[in-house]
Amino acid sequence: MDQSFANTLKQLRTERNLSQKQMAELLYVDRSTVAKWENGNRIPDTLLLSRIAECLDIDMQVLLTNVELAEEIPNVILVDDEKIILSGGLPILEEVMPNASITGFTKPSDAIKYANSNRIALAFLDIEMGKISGFDLCRELLEINPRTNVIFLTAYMDYSLRAWDTGASGFVLKPLSAEDVRKQLDKLRYPIKWRS
Repeated sequence: MDQSFANTLKQLRTERNLSQKQMAELLYVDRSTVAKWENGNRIPDTLLLSRIAECLDIDMQVLLTNVELAEEIPNVILVDDEKIILSGGLPILEEVMPNASITGFTKPSDAIKYANSNRIALAFLDIEMGKISGFDLCRELLEINPRTNVIFLTAYMDYSLRAWDTGASGFVLKPLSAEDVRKQLDKLRYPIKWRS
């Protein structure tokens, strides 16, 4: 992930002789939130960006420019326990989003590890994956980064209503098609740059 925003925030904070804890207190957030911004795992929302700019006595545009840079290359994951779905789906995602960093996982636990060290912009999740369901994985990913867009994949239409209760951005029936992916990308809760 591009560390532009994270590095800029850390530099500005240290130039003002503020610890992460002091900054967190000024912003009314937890110290771990500031740490996540500075290690690149999270990007604050617009309201917090405004408060950060005020706290650091800088023009908000400085932060916005760096947020845009950090979000230029979105991290996209596809999680499905069936390797055939990954081998068929990954090329479609790469075709539709040539500027994205796309990674596939057959184990939800590996996807969680990846999400802990990379800010996920978009996750395509199978719903039925053995011990952990796509719904459970969705909750964990949103806990790591609430701005992760989630699109559920399934062969069963019956799951569609339950999928909306999770905060997901969309729902696609298997197998993935470029047309279905494009339709979902236009409906994301947190838009990402996917067109060149």
